[in-house]
Order: sequence, then structure tokens, then C-alpha cells
Amino acid sequence: MLIRLKNKDTLIFNDFKLKCCIGLKGLKKKKIEGDKSTPKGIFSLGKIYYRPDRVQKPATDLLIKKIKKNMGWSDDSNSKHYNSEIIIKKEKKFEKLFRKDNKYDYFIVINYNNNPTKKLKGSAIFIHLTENFYPTAGCIALKKKDFLILAKIINKKDKIKIG
Repeated sequence: MLIRLKNKDTLIFNDFKLKCCIGLKGLKKKKIEGDKSTPKGIFSLGKIYYRPDRVQKPATDLLIKKIKKNMGWSDDSNSKHYNSEIIIKKEKKFEKLFRKDNKYDYFIVINYNNNPTKKLKGSAIFIHLTENFYPTAGCIALKKKDFLILAKIINKKDKIKIG
């Protein structure tokens, strides 16, 4: 099945319509690192990550991973780990996954720019949480209750269509 992003502020799956927000600069077919846009296309979904010190393990068919304090996501396009989960050590540029705010208490990886990963094409594209629907840096964000509904009804074979 397909999760569809409609009108830049609604995510639709089956009979569920979930309010969301996207990147500040809207949707782009040719996304580049740091451009604050959400990539257009059809993508598979990766793991769902969660903060066990703050939230419960989600009910989902997706693979699940606990977020630890030393975890990050490389956004250094010169790194061999670009656009993948890392253990924070020597990486120069990364997105911290164990955050002070609640945006990454839960998130689902959108399999964008991988297999193969291309330099500067964009990284760390997730479906994560929002409290206020402010534009993101390129991700799709949902309220926690809607995120948990989506996590529960999707499966590993589902894809997301953006744009």
C-alpha cells in the first residue's frame, strides 16, 4: 500500500488522513543537502526508532531500534557513512538522534538517497514528531498520536509517495 502526501499538509493511508508538516522550502525533485526541502518520489520505509527513556516501544510491523545517547545520523557528504546511522565519535557533521526536544522520541526512516547514496543529495529524511506543525528541515512531521496510528497500521512492504 502507499502512504501519500497530499497538499503538503496531509498524509493519507487507507481511510486515515493525518495532519503533517514538511520542509520549509516545500517539495523538490532534485533535493540537495541542507536546502530545507522534502524530496519528491516514492520511497520504501526503514526502521522505526524510539527513545525508551521517554516513550513506550511502538506497536508496529516495522523493524524497531532503541535510540541511545551516542547515536547520530551522518550528514557529512564526504564521509563513507553519509546518510546512515552512526555512533558519534569522529564524524564532523551529523544529526544527533538523542535530542533534548521530543522530535525524535519516535521516527521512521524514509529510504531516500541510499542504495547507492549520492554525495550532497540529502540525508536524514524521516517521519518524526511535531508539536506545532512548524516547517521541518526536509522531513515529514506528525503529532505523536497520529504517528503511533500510522506506525500501527503500516507494514514493511508499504511505501510513501511524496509529491
